[in-house]
Amino acid sequence: MKKVKIGVIGVGGMGSSHCLSAKELNETELVFVCDIDEKVAKTKSKELGVPYFMDYKKAVKSGLCDAVVIATPHWIHPEIGVFAFKNGLHVLSEKPIAVTVADADRMIKAAKDNKRVFAVMFQRRTTSFVKKLKEIVKSGAIGEVTRTLCVDPWYRAQSYYDSGTWRATWAGEGGGVLVNQSPHTIDLFTYIAGLPVKVEAKTRTKLHKIEVEDDVAVSLEYKNGAWGYFYTSTCEPATFYMEIVGDKGKVIANGTDITLYRYSVPVSKFTHQSKVMWASLDVKEEKVKLDKDVPGHKEIMRNFAMAIHKKEKLISPGQEGLNAVEFFNACILSGAKNKPVKIPVNRSEYNSLMKGLIKTSKVKKNVRVQRVTDPKHAK
Repeated sequence: MKKVKIGVIGVGGMGSSHCLSAKELNETELVFVCDIDEKVAKTKSKELGVPYFMDYKKAVKSGLCDAVVIATPHWIHPEIGVFAFKNGLHVLSEKPIAVTVADADRMIKAAKDNKRVFAVMFQRRTTSFVKKLKEIVKSGAIGEVTRTLCVDPWYRAQSYYDSGTWRATWAGEGGGVLVNQSPHTIDLFTYIAGLPVKVEAKTRTKLHKIEVEDDVAVSLEYKNGAWGYFYTSTCEPATFYMEIVGDKGKVIANGTDITLYRYSVPVSKFTHQSKVMWASLDVKEEKVKLDKDVPGHKEIMRNFAMAIHKKEKLISPGQEGLNAVEFFNACILSGAKNKPVKIPVNRSEYNSLMKGLIKTSKVKKNVRVQRVTDPKHAK
């Protein structure tokens, strides 16, 4: 099978890891690197033995590659993606695929119009942890979902925000914890429990000296009437916790552990049939065993290459990347309006909000630029 020739655009951070994946996989070949910082681009070019570009348009039109991996700051993902699709290339984008739902729509449409493969780097979908959760809910083991809960802290020190001019600004990033840290968990949460139809969010800048939100609490409502709650923050140490509750049981993910609780009788049935005043359901507890995982980023890229060859379905289709953008756009809009917001998000209303926020965005001072990949998430 012919290797898929891949160029990586944005190699000062996570893109460096993607370069290594493209070199190491049997299904892919790294053919160039691209970065607006010439020093970074030259260094990676020499290190990896491939040509470098500073202009993504020249890189896309070079004729060297079949596909590109986009690992630039969020705002430019759609611009590069649409250009690549229109020039006949397949695209694997870092998360999120876009900052606004309107831009996500453009990216998805360009992929469809040009019949190109579009994937998003939600590497957590490859883990046994996520696969088991998805399998449990999809199988009907807990019945129809009646309640959800997800607590997702991502602690960051002020020095993290001071490491880049674009970080935590409306103009450079388009949001805070919702846009930068949480999309992986938002994808996990909506992939397993479904996308809510309405959110009511409280957003604030609680601890850090930044323009955007670092603390978010959201009430959720689903199409079937189920309620939920989502919390994310960069103000407390990370301890992931999620509950998906159904009529027949519940599944709890605590850190990296999964526990399944099965009810002896569905709640909806037991509630009205039991004649005992103090009756309670019998609950069976099961610890879910997890399989050994393969490196997630590399598996997403391998699958992307196989999808280009039409030998596998995408694990993380670009179309599904829209769900995370719908979710965090709805939360930011709700927080700004201080009232509930429906999903799908009103595209023109959100664009108007962003334009206003970008106008207030200020150039950051006292920045010590650091382009370093988080070692906890490099695999």
